[in-house]
Amino acid sequence: MIKTLVVDDDFRVAGIHAASLAKVQGFTCVGQAHTASAARQAIARLTPDLLLLDVYLPDENGISFLRSLQAAGTPVDAIVITAAQDVSTVRAAMSSGAIYYLIKPFGFEQLRVQLETYRRWREQLDSSPTADQSTIDILFQRRQVSATSGRKLQPTMQKIFDAVAGSATPVSAAEIADAVGVSRPTAQRYLGALEEKGLLSLEPRYGTTGRPVNYYAVK
Repeated sequence: MIKTLVVDDDFRVAGIHAASLAKVQGFTCVGQAHTASAARQAIARLTPDLLLLDVYLPDENGISFLRSLQAAGTPVDAIVITAAQDVSTVRAAMSSGAIYYLIKPFGFEQLRVQLETYRRWREQLDSSPTADQSTIDILFQRRQVSATSGRKLQPTMQKIFDAVAGSATPVSAAEIADAVGVSRPTAQRYLGALEEKGLLSLEPRYGTTGRPVNYYAVK
């Protein structure tokens, strides 16, 4: 199980995140902290693998808190969760070691996709002392995705983008439609729009007969 610590100054929001973690296979919430000071104590006591980390903490900015963990060599990953949408904060989170950046408010599906992607990445790393190119690609794809989080997308488009980002391999419109719960034409329309925005790459694949099937991946 991936031990996860929720760090958020809002008790209600922290509880929601903890409840969401319980719904995702392979994750367990080992605790909640509402200040940076409490989070440091919890990390030392509980040794979590992952933080769900808010930026706006009452005693310290979440980004500087994450930097201090890096400087101390604390072996913990972090998904930054915040209402901040400015690109400078997104970049600061990336440079401080955040593996993803979620903008509040967001739905459970967006969080689930990122958690499952993280779980697959950890499983691949844990299965071998060396990382093959596909494992490395997953990690760097995640960091590239976080750079787009400062761009505001329409909610359905964001869900579709997150579903593509959460897949370790390119996916078709039919697969995305099933994952997100929309019709195939709707999925295709949003995928096309995301490709036009330069956020997705398109790969036509030809079968033995008929028209090619388009597959999409995060650039």
